[in-house]
Amino acid sequence: MAQLIRWDPFREMMQIREAFDRLFDETFALPRLREPMTWTLALDVAEKDNAYIVKASLPGVNPDDIDISITDNVLTIRGETKVEKDIEKAEYHLRERRYGSFSRSISLPAPVNAEAVEASYENGVLTLHIPKAPEAQPRKIAVKTGKTIEGEASKA
Repeated sequence: MAQLIRWDPFREMMQIREAFDRLFDETFALPRLREPMTWTLALDVAEKDNAYIVKASLPGVNPDDIDISITDNVLTIRGETKVEKDIEKAEYHLRERRYGSFSRSISLPAPVNAEAVEASYENGVLTLHIPKAPEAQPRKIAVKTGKTIEGEASKA
């Protein structure tokens, strides 16, 4: 059984516009892929009682090319991966490995001791141990009790 669909000229115009958008995206998007790109850095941030642990995946990045700074409680990690030029005059069928500069800044939720930050890089993972400032660390507060008076109870 055939359905009757009401003709909507605006819907047809939107379909034509979407088709043109796809055409232009497919035609002119490829040349931009050859330029160095900026990519975002994936981070894991965990909190302990006395520190933050930050892990960043940076496979293939030379640790000397990584710049880490903390200013006004904002952690910034910057770096750059160079495009490999090992294969001269080759036609790539697929090229998905990232290259270009990267930068990521996050605001830490509590004051930190920037002077005591420790960084390590192993198997492509950058790990930062960022201690909290003493005033931001949890403190155990002792509860004081009233004085106990010892003595005999009077017999009344």
